[in-house]
Amino acid sequence: MPEPIRVTVWNEFRHEQHDAKIAAVYPNGIHGAIAEGLNQQDFVVQTATLDEPEHGLTQEKLANTDVLLWWGHGAHNEVSDEIVERVHKRILEDGMGLIVLHSGHFSKIFKRLMGTGCNLKWREDGQKERLWVVAPGHPIVQGIGEYIELPQEEMYGEHFDIPEPDELVFVSWFPGGEVFRSGCCYRRGTGRVFYFRPGHEEYPTYFNPQVQLVLANAVRWAAPTLTHKPIRGNAQPLEKIEVIGGGEGDILSRVKGAN
Repeated sequence: MPEPIRVTVWNEFRHEQHDAKIAAVYPNGIHGAIAEGLNQQDFVVQTATLDEPEHGLTQEKLANTDVLLWWGHGAHNEVSDEIVERVHKRILEDGMGLIVLHSGHFSKIFKRLMGTGCNLKWREDGQKERLWVVAPGHPIVQGIGEYIELPQEEMYGEHFDIPEPDELVFVSWFPGGEVFRSGCCYRRGTGRVFYFRPGHEEYPTYFNPQVQLVLANAVRWAAPTLTHKPIRGNAQPLEKIEVIGGGEGDILSRVKGAN
């Protein structure tokens, strides 16, 4: 039987402590709500927040994380570059998955992985959002119908300054006429990255069963598939070879015993 996927949910955890309205929506924090949904699945779930030592992302915790979920908003610049480098390396070299949520599009780690500014249009008007499934059959939308409809959300609109996704699974529509690429899959190094748009802190989006299902599906999709770490750098030949001409700088060689 395979080992359960180890998940860490990271959250700034600032709004919930300083805004009573948001605390009423997420009394255990946004990370707590996301973890609660994921705990209904066969995952091992832990949480981490900005103000913990090393932002809760110690070497040990990351080493025991298969997929990291990231919610950030007002304190992107307070995240240590050292921790960003640690997460970046874990994704590229070890195959850890990353799921970036809502305003995490402006996080240091997402911008580094994308290599672009990741900017967009936005408006806080509390209108509905309809997320259309544009990749039926993709693992992330398993169990989801044609669309997900959320009664209230913050609007994000194009143009979204990101690289072309490897796979696009959701496109959002808003009553103001805007559309947005709201479910974007990437492969970076040996890891997988999924950006999922909804999740404004003023609305109970992360209690929505369909949103919870998408996150669970995304965890399974983003979980490491690396069977061994690639070997890079100077390498010895697999076959026995000899240099033709005998000179140290001679680049002509042949496999011994070849025709």
